[in-house]
Order: sequence, then structure tokens, then C-alpha cells
Amino acid sequence: MARDLAAAHLEVVDESHLHAGHEGAKSGGGHFRATIVSARFDGLSRLEAQRLVYSVLADEMSDEIHALSIQTFTPEQWDSR
Repeated sequence: MARDLAAAHLEVVDESHLHAGHEGAKSGGGHFRATIVSARFDGLSRLEAQRLVYSVLADEMSDEIHALSIQTFTPEQWDSR
């Protein structure tokens, strides 16, 4: 994912343990939270940036990932936080 998005910063946290017993967890798909910083998000709305992430992860979203919370930032947005 980091390479496909040319990510300057990538943090992925597995939160699957917080969803034990959840219906979606039974299929084996995990629950993750991701923070991604990429210049590829320049000029994109938040929704467009998230759609880009989902397109990169399309194969994983079908079975390995049940739920994904995404925060996207351009490098400038990240630096000004």
C-alpha cells in the first residue's frame, strides 16, 4: 500500500481485538485504523482520497480486511497539524 500511494508516512493499527465476537470478525477479516500521508492526495477531497486508498486495497477488502478507518493527509496538512 505504501508504495502504491507513495506514502511519506503510514501507520496501520490492528484493532481486531476490540471487535472480538463481532459478526464480521467471524469471517477472519480484521479491523484496522490507518493514517496515510501522501502527495497523491493533493487536490483530492477527503472522500476522493479515501476512495483512492480503497482502490489500492480492493483485493484485501474482499477477505483480509473487514473494516478500515482511514485518515488521509497531504504532506502539507500533516506538517501543519
